[in-house]
Amino acid sequence: QRLAELAHLNQYEDDVAGPTFLKLHRDPRVTRVGRLLRKTSLDELPQLFNVLKGDMSIVGNRPLPLYEAQMLTTDEWAERFLAPAGLTGLWQVRKKFEKHMSSQERIRLDARYARECSFLADLKIMLQTLPAVIQEDEG
Repeated sequence: QRLAELAHLNQYEDDVAGPTFLKLHRDPRVTRVGRLLRKTSLDELPQLFNVLKGDMSIVGNRPLPLYEAQMLTTDEWAERFLAPAGLTGLWQVRKKFEKHMSSQERIRLDARYARECSFLADLKIMLQTLPAVIQEDEG
């Protein structure tokens, strides 16, 4: 019941497909330190170990929890898995500037990255990541 009360805070709610993620925009469970970590993207640092291990790339599509990945069976979603998992990616950079991005837009950007990934595309995304991280989040 508490989750239903908090559902309106879900920044990833999509009118057509429903919630894709359970990350809440103003999650009351997040402490001040947690908000600072999220705001500065320092909460992503543990994934750097996965990059160092070779399990992830610096640039790629966001890795998904297994339960979400198992639900993505359409060809449009399956295409996203052709690209490596990464710390930053096309829709993460765009999300910082386009606050309300639909699930369909994220699917489209993940699929686009999977089709067009290259060294130059990765370099461009890395250069766009720094300003996106530095930009103050409104949440």
